[in-house]
Amino acid sequence: MLRRIPRTCGAGPRPRITHHPGFLSMARTVNCVILKQVAEGLDEPPLPGELGERIYENVSTEGWRQWLERLQMIINENQLTSADPDSQHIIEQHMLGFLFGEGDFGGLPAGFRGFGGKK
Repeated sequence: MLRRIPRTCGAGPRPRITHHPGFLSMARTVNCVILKQVAEGLDEPPLPGELGERIYENVSTEGWRQWLERLQMIINENQLTSADPDSQHIIEQHMLGFLFGEGDFGGLPAGFRGFGGKK
C-alpha cells in the first residue's frame, strides 16, 4: 500500500510516495527534452520557482545528470563561481540553452576541445 508523507510547512520538497514492503510502483516518467524520449523523471524540482517546475516536468534524471556534467565544464572553462550573481546569470543562460534550446548559450564552451585535448 502506498502512503504519502505529509508536506512540511513552507517551501519544501514535494510529498514523496513511499513503498510499503511487498508492493511495487512505477517510477514517474517524463517526455525528456534532452533525451527526446520518455524516461524516468526527477523526484522533485531541482530549483525553486517556475524554472524548477519546468525542469521537473520536462527533464529526466538522465537529462539532468547530463546537464550537471555540462555545468561542471561551463564553470571550469569560464572560471565561474555559483556564489557570484553575475556567474549565476551566465549559468542560468547556459541551462536554458542546454535544456530547452533557448537563447545563444547551451553549446560547449568556446575553445573547449574535449577531455585530454590541448587548448
